[in-house]
Amino acid sequence: MSKKNQPSVIPDEIVINKIYLIRDEKVMLDSDLAELYGVETKRLNEQVKRNIDRFPEDFMFQLTETEFENLKSQIATSSWGGRRTLPYVFTEHGVLMLSSVLNSDLAIKVNIQIMRVYTKIRNMLATHKDLLLKFEQFETRLSDHDEKIMLIFEYLKQLEKSKQEELEYRNRQQIGYKSNKKK
Repeated sequence: MSKKNQPSVIPDEIVINKIYLIRDEKVMLDSDLAELYGVETKRLNEQVKRNIDRFPEDFMFQLTETEFENLKSQIATSSWGGRRTLPYVFTEHGVLMLSSVLNSDLAIKVNIQIMRVYTKIRNMLATHKDLLLKFEQFETRLSDHDEKIMLIFEYLKQLEKSKQEELEYRNRQQIGYKSNKKK
């Protein structure tokens, strides 16, 4: 079996459910990554701090109190009670860098799976952007058609009005001298 066709270490759905949008970045929590890698969150963060030069702010950042509260309300889980510090989150590049500091076979396999999920998400978003663009173009065309149809209806109303006026003119009571002779 080729490496690409090997069964996933973790189902895609589990990884997707652990990706959040914070500060316009798709990120994963340190605790979620630690769980996936099979290590304690404390150990994962220790490795990151030992190699902090590998994790610039666009790879990893610590959540603010507000961000953390918002995230907890989204997740609606009770497992947050034991946390004493604000969590760190890792962007796609940060997750990739984690495989270089967590040097285990499981970490490498999990990282490969996470990268594949990020790629799938990126491809889905690109597809949705294309569909959105086509929909907007279609909507613009329909809007233009609506205007033209309304103009056609206006012309039809004017035509109907002139026909009605002409019919009323023909059927009106004739005034003036009437001869009894028929021509």
